[in-house]
Amino acid sequence: MPIPIQDPDQAPGGALKRLPLLKAAVLFIATVCLCLGVLLYLQLEQSRRHDLELARVASSNLTRAMAQQAEDAFMKADLVLTSLVDWIQVDGYGTAQRPRLQKTLARRVQALGQLHGIFLFDKQGQWIVTSFEDMPRGPGVADREYFKFHQQNASTIAHVGPAIRSRQNGEWIIPVSKRVNDKNGNFQGVLLAGIKMAYFDQFFKSFSIDDNGSMFLALTDGTLLARRPFVESQIGSSLAKGDIFQKHLPNAPAGDAMINSVVDGTVRLYGYRQLDAYPLVVSAASSRDSILKDWYGTAFQSSVIVALVVMGIGLFGWVFVRQVRLGERVEADLRKAKDALKLIATHDSLTGLANRRLFEQALDIEFGRGARQSSSLSLIMLDIDYFKRYNDAYGHVAGDHCLAEVARAVKSCCHRKADLAVRYGGEEFAVLLPDTNIQGALVIAEQIRHSVMGKNITHSGSPTGYLTVSLGCYAFVPNALDTIEVLIERADAALYQAKHSGRNRVAVLSMEGGVEALMRSDR
Repeated sequence: MPIPIQDPDQAPGGALKRLPLLKAAVLFIATVCLCLGVLLYLQLEQSRRHDLELARVASSNLTRAMAQQAEDAFMKADLVLTSLVDWIQVDGYGTAQRPRLQKTLARRVQALGQLHGIFLFDKQGQWIVTSFEDMPRGPGVADREYFKFHQQNASTIAHVGPAIRSRQNGEWIIPVSKRVNDKNGNFQGVLLAGIKMAYFDQFFKSFSIDDNGSMFLALTDGTLLARRPFVESQIGSSLAKGDIFQKHLPNAPAGDAMINSVVDGTVRLYGYRQLDAYPLVVSAASSRDSILKDWYGTAFQSSVIVALVVMGIGLFGWVFVRQVRLGERVEADLRKAKDALKLIATHDSLTGLANRRLFEQALDIEFGRGARQSSSLSLIMLDIDYFKRYNDAYGHVAGDHCLAEVARAVKSCCHRKADLAVRYGGEEFAVLLPDTNIQGALVIAEQIRHSVMGKNITHSGSPTGYLTVSLGCYAFVPNALDTIEVLIERADAALYQAKHSGRNRVAVLSMEGGVEALMRSDR
């Protein structure tokens, strides 16, 4: 049975797992840095969403105001046209009525600042009367979109057409027109009110948006009527392929969306709204960069601060890890030194066998165990024959080498972990054999004797010419009346008998009928 040796690093009753401090430190530092990064991300993401939400609210309010203004402008023009059409359809527009009609049109234009002018065309598209005093000259307006619309449609509702340049003075206008019928409902001409493009341009400029923002007024088919910033080449272009008209308006008449503009490629947050009374759509947009400008600055500053903190933690962690590693190396060195001290304290430095201190501890443990379990305990004592002569003949260095060789021979015959080979003192050795009776001890002793002889160590002072050993064996079942000293004394007595009987032999001391008998073996 192995000798139980208590590890001071273990608690009684079970092993304690040592905390892997280095791994724990690295994991802790990595976790702290990761948490800082996650918290920064969450804070910045929340701030970004807050800024975008504020921009959405502002965009919604702006488009609502734009829609209301546009609807008011077109409704006033529509009401003027409706009253005039009713009058013209009753009184006609003959030569006698034209002076009065011209003055009426002029007063209406003066009353509504958004109007460029009011024009009446006959069924061939020729000018009949306008709000201007001078009658325009030219081929007429039979080629205009609004004229063709009323010529082909009997509807009497106001029609809003694509933006055009007035043939009166070249100014950009948005045409609002109504069909004029005779008493029988036949097409007799078109009454047109031109809303100034400049009116919407001034209206758009009254709102504060960023340099990359935009505002526009368009027909529901995507035809652009007015835009801020004003780019003349874009007026009349189609926005029908844009996301607002393709994806969003079909699902909701009002809303907002982050869109890459089809006009200039700028990513903007668009608020859009379709008018209820007219086929018009208004939209206001702020560029994403301007919305998040402050957020970008905050994000940069926060990121720099967190990066510096992480670097500081990383530097501290690096120093700490180095200290932990240094501590582990020191601890490992101390553990090695401790093991070495244990080995020095319990083993002979020359032979590597257990010393008397460990022998006494093991003997005390095995004696008590043998008494409890009624198991036999054997002890072999052996001595090198004529060792003083060997030292005198070959010197102490050779003597030490001889002792080491004998120790290896002894140890090679201890086949169990519980067997303990001991350098008892000088040239004397001992072998403690738990759970072994006298016959077993005799077998082991003979093995040791032959193992030493098998090394063929020359010894001129020995009668055989070679190094030999003498061995004494004793075995008994310990009881309360026995002592450790008795076991050692009787094994030593057997050794003494072997030496006095001619050496190079094994002597066994046993109890028979209460009398000690000596058996020798010199085979």
